[in-house]
Amino acid sequence: MEQLDNFNDDKNYIRARKRVYKIKEFYKHLSVYLIINFIFIGRRIYKDIDYGDTLLDAFTDLSNYRFFFWWGVGLVIHGIVVLGTPNIFNKNWEERKVKEYMYKN
Repeated sequence: MEQLDNFNDDKNYIRARKRVYKIKEFYKHLSVYLIINFIFIGRRIYKDIDYGDTLLDAFTDLSNYRFFFWWGVGLVIHGIVVLGTPNIFNKNWEERKVKEYMYKN
């Protein structure tokens, strides 16, 4: 029986290690996304200002953000796959809302 428990513990450990690795990879992806965005968007805005645009025009030019928008969509999908979807409307939420409205009136 102890051997079976050790096997289950090993399986749980391996599964937990894989999950932690995937979360770590997501955070690396997020970090790279933020660093690259900061550098390249800053460079594009600087270039726009250098070509004669005002600071406001350079910041509001949507072509500066197009590539990073689609990369951001991919990042969100990666986050949902790794971290799961938020359970906003689960059973606990319903119970909290019922109690909130019961004690509110």
